[in-house]
Amino acid sequence: MKYLIGDIGNTSTKLSIFNSKFKIVKSYHIDTIKLNNKIFLSNYFKKTIKKDINKKILFSSVVPKTYKKIKRYLKKNNIICYEIKDLRIKKIIKTRVKKISQVGSDRLSNAIGSNVFYKKNSLIIDFGTATTFDVVKYPGIYDGGVIAPGINLSIMNLNKSTALLPVFKLKKMIKTYGKNTKQALNAGFLWGYQGLINNIIKKISEKSKINYRIILTGGYASHFKKYILKKSIIDQNITIKGVMEIYKRLIL
Repeated sequence: MKYLIGDIGNTSTKLSIFNSKFKIVKSYHIDTIKLNNKIFLSNYFKKTIKKDINKKILFSSVVPKTYKKIKRYLKKNNIICYEIKDLRIKKIIKTRVKKISQVGSDRLSNAIGSNVFYKKNSLIIDFGTATTFDVVKYPGIYDGGVIAPGINLSIMNLNKSTALLPVFKLKKMIKTYGKNTKQALNAGFLWGYQGLINNIIKKISEKSKINYRIILTGGYASHFKKYILKKSIIDQNITIKGVMEIYKRLIL
């Protein structure tokens, strides 16, 4: 028996297939906007869901519209679909926030993934549509976090709000400040986010007096790893690992 798990993000969706030992055997990345198309949705899941896939599928989702379309399609095909907040995840992790409904499912999944697989006080930095920082105190407490503008979204908004500043692809390294517009933008974003990330890590660590394990995930994790002053690791499956842990404990 295999299991299908998903993480629906604002920009992209990740689907992973786990084997009977709960090891990832295959992962897919799809632009989330494509899943709003009925034909694409149908064709995609017909290819993905094989006979050996368990008929219960779990998602973390921050895009309710897309999740509802997926759930509706799967229900027609006799597949039960859950979102993690449909389940009693407080059995797995405690939360020190005013309203758990206001915490993104991806962030809760990150917290559970880090708690189970790293077993240490952790600070997860997720470079997604937004850049999020989530504080996990071991054992099993989600303590809150910080949300900053996402890099790609900031690049696109800057382009839309100005007449002459172009869209550009952020490069990992820059030797000096810019000698043309794109170089200047690259320096601003690379150095600016470097300062933002290190300052937020410092503020969180000083406030709680805890030396956190820094876990990076998302599209720009490799860009910024070398610029982070504290030792960090990259885990691009941390969200999916968290969703799988919820699946194991609350669905199976």
